[in-house]
Amino acid sequence: MMFKTYSKKSGEVEHQWILIDAAGLPVGRLATFVATRLTGKYQPSFTPHMDSGDYVVIINADQAALTGAKLSDKKYYSYSGYPSGIKEKTAGKIGMVKVIENAVKGMLPKNKLQPNRMARLRVFAGAEHDHAAQNPTTIVIPRPDAKSSQNNQKEGK
Repeated sequence: MMFKTYSKKSGEVEHQWILIDAAGLPVGRLATFVATRLTGKYQPSFTPHMDSGDYVVIINADQAALTGAKLSDKKYYSYSGYPSGIKEKTAGKIGMVKVIENAVKGMLPKNKLQPNRMARLRVFAGAEHDHAAQNPTTIVIPRPDAKSSQNNQKEGK
């Protein structure tokens, strides 16, 4: 018996809308989850050359957490191409919305699909967003709780 690999067609792609509350989540954990949803890798019918991911709406981006002293120590650079044209800003200076967008963009594959995937990401600083008409499905990402994980390890769970 011969099995064939299934490849998704462009007409079969359905983009869902999901809503994520970023309050209290570390930026890296949030960005990895969002990058997976934007690429569509969680789907059993994932096809690398098709853009089959979801629309992702992130709210409360200002309440996302940066661990350690990254708010003041992490630096973002931009270069104009001219001599002495490099500019440096800290994570606190550019704002959490831009920090989350940069983190997600860095976790997406560097190919022709990246701009389309980034266009499906919407990040809002507060709890209000413009996409209520799309009826996004709320997805809860488990918050890392150091105390409960230490207690579970002690109890052998």
